[in-house]
Amino acid sequence: MSRAFVFPGQGAQTIGMGRALAEAFPAARAVFDEVDAALGEKLSSLIWEGDIAELTLTQNAQPALMATSIAALRALEAEGLGLDRAAFVAGHSLGEYSALCAAGALDLSDTARLLRVRGSAMQEAVPVGVGAMAVLLGMGFDEATEVAAEAAQGEVCQAANDNDPAQVVVSGHKGAVERAVEIAKARGAKRAMLLPVSAPFHCALMQPAAAVMAEALAAVSIKAPRVPVVVNVRAEAVTEPDRIRALLVEQVTGSVRWRESVIWMEGAGVTEFWEIGAGKALSGMVKRIASGEVTTKAIGTPEDVAAAKG
Repeated sequence: MSRAFVFPGQGAQTIGMGRALAEAFPAARAVFDEVDAALGEKLSSLIWEGDIAELTLTQNAQPALMATSIAALRALEAEGLGLDRAAFVAGHSLGEYSALCAAGALDLSDTARLLRVRGSAMQEAVPVGVGAMAVLLGMGFDEATEVAAEAAQGEVCQAANDNDPAQVVVSGHKGAVERAVEIAKARGAKRAMLLPVSAPFHCALMQPAAAVMAEALAAVSIKAPRVPVVVNVRAEAVTEPDRIRALLVEQVTGSVRWRESVIWMEGAGVTEFWEIGAGKALSGMVKRIASGEVTTKAIGTPEDVAAAKG
């Protein structure tokens, strides 16, 4: 039996996430303390007692979700269920940073600071109202790519997230994305609608953010991960630090190839996917993607940790 630890992306955030872990496990509490110190502010207070609108701001949500994931991992480690039990790690968009931190490729403090920079840079890359994202349900990646190309009409419109066989997110200029929604409906999509996001992630409009991240990543140490990391933009395992650095820059404008990443891991023998952190979105995607018998576990509370141990 082979296991992968997978880490959620933006959208999974909730007020109170990780608090019970911090109260039950000193090692989990230490994660939030270190992230607070790295950022020079009490992000933990926002996560546990703040306003959801403020937590959802990209520059807050990204380090907050990473901190919650690593806190859950530390709780698992305290119960003898750490990374030595995993064949691969992977994460969805910002979750890739959580995966790299979990595997020891990135230091926790550096990861928190990188995600604060990444969140701010992605938010500032495109003026509010210029870009948009939409989800196309009941449509595969190839057809969604055709829809995006037809909708572009000289603007940017790209298939940004290949989440599962029937869920693709497109991203780009607002007008182009709105056209994509109408084209997808006309082509028989089960549902197509704009998403309540603050910026058009994972498309060419994010190039200014990619430049910021190239500079930020150049300034941090990246080590070889203890466990191979299945990266978003290649949908295969990578272990070389310089390649990881380059692919993290490429990830800002590139598609999140989550469906292909899960297929790759299943092909490499993974039969168990443990979602580490907030929510259960990736677990649902994995079940819809996998062709064989796989099991999923979502680990976000002390009860989840106890169940995993049992």
